Amino acid sequence: MRKVAPLSTNVKGYFVRLLLVTSVDRPDMTYLDETPRASGLTRATILEAARIQLLSDGFARLTTRAVAQTAGVPLSQVHYHFGSKQKLIMELLGAENARRLARQTEMYAADQPLWRRYEQACDFLDDDLASGFVRVLQEMVAAGWSDPVIGEGVRDLLQGWLDLITEVALEAEHRFGPLGPFPADEFATLIGLAFMGGESMLLLGFDRRKWPVRSALRRIGVLIRSFEEATP
Repeated sequence: MRKVAPLSTNVKGYFVRLLLVTSVDRPDMTYLDETPRASGLTRATILEAARIQLLSDGFARLTTRAVAQTAGVPLSQVHYHFGSKQKLIMELLGAENARRLARQTEMYAADQPLWRRYEQACDFLDDDLASGFVRVLQEMVAAGWSDPVIGEGVRDLLQGWLDLITEVALEAEHRFGPLGPFPADEFATLIGLAFMGGESMLLLGFDRRKWPVRSALRRIGVLIRSFEEATP
């Protein structure tokens, strides 16, 4: 019978190390051969699982292990595709935000009275509350207070919204004249703060009879309409 040569010390050491590494460190050969389409589907599955877990547990209690379990993938897949919990959630927020900012940009570019476009923005707020996007955003705003990397990412996202609102305020200033004592950028800031603060109060569950957030935001549309219809 042919004798099999014993494993060298180096080869033995490799298998010992492979058995000792954790599930996070151990290479997962399945994703090394993934096609671009399969890889994209895996990322989308993980992102959806992250959204579910974030809405369920909040950012502070969220773990990549729980995300992996919800997604039905190995934990190593989460780390392979996203690297860390922070990067995973920021990519989730970035993707959600990009879709909504594009939606809002298209809406404000429509050939409609400004007050109608503002009312549509209020309708979108209700949609975004129902979908969980507002909760995700506010979770990351809070996380950004103590995490500089997340804070920078959230600031970049919110700046896109403020830039859009400022463009609309400049349009209003051009059509109606001065906006009281406010330059366009400060007026846009007030609108942005009204929505951000209103979202926080709605998420906290305040009684609308004590904090009439939705009706107050929509009342701004009434003010815009009065300006618009009084302008020749």
